[in-house]
Amino acid sequence: MSLLDVTGLTIRYGDDTVVDGADLYIERGESVGLVGKSGSGKSQSALAILGLLPHRARVSGSIEFDGQQLLGASSQALDTVRARRIGMVFQDPMQALNPYLRVGTQMRQILLRHGLAGKAEAGSRVTEALARVGLPDPERQSRAFPHQLSGGMRQRVMIASALIAEPDLLIADEPTTALDVTVQAQILELLEEIRDNTALLLITHDLGIVAG
Repeated sequence: MSLLDVTGLTIRYGDDTVVDGADLYIERGESVGLVGKSGSGKSQSALAILGLLPHRARVSGSIEFDGQQLLGASSQALDTVRARRIGMVFQDPMQALNPYLRVGTQMRQILLRHGLAGKAEAGSRVTEALARVGLPDPERQSRAFPHQLSGGMRQRVMIASALIAEPDLLIADEPTTALDVTVQAQILELLEEIRDNTALLLITHDLGIVAG
C-alpha cells in the first residue's frame, strides 16, 4: 500500500467542479510533482488531503494516508496527522505564519502540542531546525517576527516548521513562486537535501522545477 493513496478525488463548489476524479499515489521517500496551470485545482487537492477546504466545498473520492481514511475524518483525527505526519509548506509564508508571534514560538507550539518535546527541549529543537535549513544565526532569528525576515528566510522558516516534527510526507505548494531565481534554486536544493526519507509532493506550474 502507498503512503498516500488518493483515488477519484472530486471537489465541487456549487455547480463548479474544480477537481474531477484525480488519482495520486506516493510511496515512502518518493518525490512526486503535481503540475498544472494556475486555477487547475492543484492547491485545492493539497488542502483536501489535509481536510482544510472550506465547509461549502463538496469533496468525494478516497484519501488514504498510511491506511487511514482522511476524507470525512473528524477534526480530532486529522489533528493527529497534520504537522505531525504530514507537513505543509505554503506558497506565501506571510499568510501562513502568524504575524503576532515570533517564529520560534510558532515552531515550539508544533512540538508541544504533539507531545514531541518538553518545554526545555523544544527551544533547542527549534534552533537546530532553523540551522538545518541554513538560516544564519538561528537562535537570534528564532526571536524575530515574520515581517522582520526576508522572503527567502521566511520560506526557510516555513520548511523548518514543516519538517520539525519529522513527518512522513511533506507537501510543498509552489514553495518558490515569490522568490528570485537564485533563492529559488537554493530552496529547491534545500528541500532535496534535508527531507531525508520524507516523501515529497511538490505542487507547481513550472516543469523546469519538476525536472530539477
